[in-house]
Amino acid sequence: MTQENTPTRSLDGLLKPCGRRFEVDLSRWLVEPSTPAALAAAMRYCTEGGKRLRPSLVYLAAEASCAAGRAPEEMVGRCAVAVELIHCYSLVHDDLPAMDDDALRRGRATAHVKFGEAMAILTGDALLTRAFGLLGGAGLCAGRLVDELAAAAGGAALIAGQVADMNLCPTAEGIEGLQDIHRRKTASLISASTVLGAICGGAADTIVQALRTYGQVLGLAFQVVDDILDVTGSAGELGKTPGKDSRQAKRTAVTELGMEGAVELADSLARQAAAALAPLGARGADLALLADLLTRRTN
Repeated sequence: MTQENTPTRSLDGLLKPCGRRFEVDLSRWLVEPSTPAALAAAMRYCTEGGKRLRPSLVYLAAEASCAAGRAPEEMVGRCAVAVELIHCYSLVHDDLPAMDDDALRRGRATAHVKFGEAMAILTGDALLTRAFGLLGGAGLCAGRLVDELAAAAGGAALIAGQVADMNLCPTAEGIEGLQDIHRRKTASLISASTVLGAICGGAADTIVQALRTYGQVLGLAFQVVDDILDVTGSAGELGKTPGKDSRQAKRTAVTELGMEGAVELADSLARQAAAALAPLGARGADLALLADLLTRRTN
């Protein structure tokens, strides 16, 4: 997104143009014809709000990696909606009573509280399936795009991270084991967002790899900041229940490193993410700024 030249840029100012574009794409592609009205309403509810970070990364990466002209808008839009649908489905299921059992998400009732547990499960299923349906219609790159997103959302990545986070499988001790959880549960989808954008932009392999690394490290930083905010934030700021990790005795960057150590780690990861963008030169400026701004967010 081309931004006006101002001395300072805010996270909101960087993401808002992407968010406006995303809302148009989402309204176009979210609900298939003949979807039952109750299910369509639940799907819309569960995809409202949020930072729109992952679709924004698709848009920004596509723009940064497309050296000449513009990336195909429909392909980029389909990818942006697909990654956000995967993210939203994962939140719906994570909030279920059998999982994290949370009543608040994005400042309002979670899906199972609003619609009942059965509809929440089915809504998550519908969002997940719709994501891959969108990528299937993305033209010549569809197979590659599906492979990337499926790997990020599957049993070796996002789902594996949730399994480990719930202590349903063995995990290594210390910060290394925790970062493995974060790498799978959070960073995998964030990294997929930048890679999908790069593929849409027709990027060379070196650029795809640079954006993959950027997304992986950015995802780790994002989760560390989430761990910090779970301790320091309020429900009003976060739009979700704070202090949940400590009540559930979950491992976090704060429990492993202390608050000061967690802050230092987030700052270090943000710098590493920005450094990974070196092959993009000036075209990576917005993505580098985003890494810095995300470490200083309050929600």
